[in-house]
Amino acid sequence: MHKPPLSACEAAQQLAQRTLRAEDLVHDCLERIDAREPEVQAWTHVAREAALARAKALDQGAHQGLLHGLPIGVKDLIDTVDMPTSYGSSVYADHQPASDASCVALARAAGAVVMGKTVTTEFATFQPNQTRNPRNLAHTPGGSSSGSAAAVADGMVPLALGSQTAGSLSRPAAYCGVVAFKPSFGGINRAGAKPLSDTLDTLGTLARDVPDAALFAAALSGRTSWLVRPLGQHLSRPLRVGLCRSYEWEQALPETQAAMQHAAACVQANSAMTLRDVLLPVDYQQLARAQTAIQLSDQAQSFAFERLNHWAQLSPRLQGIMQAGLAVTLEQYDQAHAWVTRCRAQLAEVFQDVDVLLTPSAPGAAPLGLENTGDPVFCRIWTVLHTPTVNIPAGFAPNGMPVGLQVVGAVGADGLTLAAAHALHVGLGVSEP
Repeated sequence: MHKPPLSACEAAQQLAQRTLRAEDLVHDCLERIDAREPEVQAWTHVAREAALARAKALDQGAHQGLLHGLPIGVKDLIDTVDMPTSYGSSVYADHQPASDASCVALARAAGAVVMGKTVTTEFATFQPNQTRNPRNLAHTPGGSSSGSAAAVADGMVPLALGSQTAGSLSRPAAYCGVVAFKPSFGGINRAGAKPLSDTLDTLGTLARDVPDAALFAAALSGRTSWLVRPLGQHLSRPLRVGLCRSYEWEQALPETQAAMQHAAACVQANSAMTLRDVLLPVDYQQLARAQTAIQLSDQAQSFAFERLNHWAQLSPRLQGIMQAGLAVTLEQYDQAHAWVTRCRAQLAEVFQDVDVLLTPSAPGAAPLGLENTGDPVFCRIWTVLHTPTVNIPAGFAPNGMPVGLQVVGAVGADGLTLAAAHALHVGLGVSEP
């Protein structure tokens, strides 16, 4: 597979030194999009002329910030003032937002070049749109950040914005073989992103490696502590890694089990790391179920306008999701939130003897077919617990499709989680099949 020669961090450095022109970088991205987009179909809108004009202006002006001259993709769930935003639905065909989402405005202020809008599933739920997995076009790219993951994996852009309510960053990243960073809840401002759930929605970044994902997120959050630094700057002792199969382990396919075994062996062989098995509290057995109830109910309410006024334009799958959400009683909803609160209170116990957890991102590699986007079962609990997570490529299935693992940290420990994820990603030594 095509791999651009520079990481985002390397390109950012050269752009700052003026040894690389933003215009040339944008031209490279456009050439790749032209070559591959007819097959991969990662984009709903490519802002060719605007991107080139922006790049030329950046090359002629003062250095703007961490993202100066870097091309990015923006998930079509996120508002852009100068590009249509349809949220993956015909209900909003040709919809033109009145303003940029906060994250887009901040990305532009930091010097980013918005290349266009990447495909999302219908309202970021489970009904896929047109995107295919660039690793094998017959397989799903995952969802809901389908286009963002596919565009980064195929070298169309070095960075892309996504969002997660259950597993919408981690799963497509795992399926496409890229990195996804989901910060601690609220780490990146959500204003201007179509809401699904006030207590679950989290914006995040996709990139080809952890330092790139961290660079993008640091620019959007203002938290330069998220920039990847050596582990020694975070810890004065070895990194303590917890191998966490979670209560969903029975759904892990052989390729995921093999990736976990390989990761465990790599950690044990690394003198800068220690490994121990982590068993989650008993209450966590019901946590994925609680997250599902909250998400279903919240979606039915968040999409009240669409549900009440545009029912016929919703896919049968989304109609079913809405009906399932309306079937969640207020008592069940409150009980689910109470259970989540109880589990969050036990997070200190989970991380008492470890710095990060290593756990599956998805049951296995991307399923064959484009009719569904896979199962977020391994992501639900970490999203509802509000922890930072980083998907890292961790191996390949026998058919050559990527397999990912999540590095999970304590709430607020995003910088350490990113540093650990980078060290683990490098340590796994995963090369192309």
